Amino acid sequence: MMLKIDNLQVYYGAIHALQGISFSLEQGEIVALIGANGAGKSTTLNTISGILRPREGRVQFQGQEIHQMPPQAIVRLGIIHVPEGRKIFTRMTVMENLEMGAYLNPDRASISRDIEAVFQRFSRLKERRNQVSGTLSGGEQQMLAIARGLMAHPTLLLLDEPSMGLSPILVEQIFDIIQDINEQGTSILLVEQNAQMALAIADRAYVLETGKVVMQGTGDALLEDNSVIEAYLGGH
Repeated sequence: MMLKIDNLQVYYGAIHALQGISFSLEQGEIVALIGANGAGKSTTLNTISGILRPREGRVQFQGQEIHQMPPQAIVRLGIIHVPEGRKIFTRMTVMENLEMGAYLNPDRASISRDIEAVFQRFSRLKERRNQVSGTLSGGEQQMLAIARGLMAHPTLLLLDEPSMGLSPILVEQIFDIIQDINEQGTSILLVEQNAQMALAIADRAYVLETGKVVMQGTGDALLEDNSVIEAYLGGH
């Protein structure tokens, strides 16, 4: 078991945001968390990455309890969080953003190799390597956010709403990239409003409602589930 979440209870002040969430992720999987806004999806990722601390419950990564660790220690374990809204360094160039993603790596030669590997996957970023990141399109900024995460060599990549605000063509490109990253050996926990796309690539998925897991299954099974179709897939 790569990641095990057990009975997470997380609060924002008096608001009980996560109410006993439990789920797991095996090495090599894509696991999706779907649900409406406010269901607790982003809160779950923020708790795994150490931004939030649970009041109760445990987060275990490769058998080690990590829910009391600071974020930088969790990064060193190989968990990389690409947050909602991209959160790139908008005043830095594409290259400078990528170098920030490799801040734990002291080997300049290996950083250069990693950047070239990223540019092979994201050719558009290579064309814009010296461009200030805040002037990139929304799709290019999302690619940069993912690429910066890959510079840290994640074993587990937490992706929060990677398709938000993108055109349908760019959404397909981003999901192709996510599948490719997974096929290269990185496990992925995906939070996504576009339930159709998320379930189509997920090995397994969990449906969250008001801080609780209310349904789980394979991506294919949930795509065919009438209650999921009505609630999240437009009723078709």
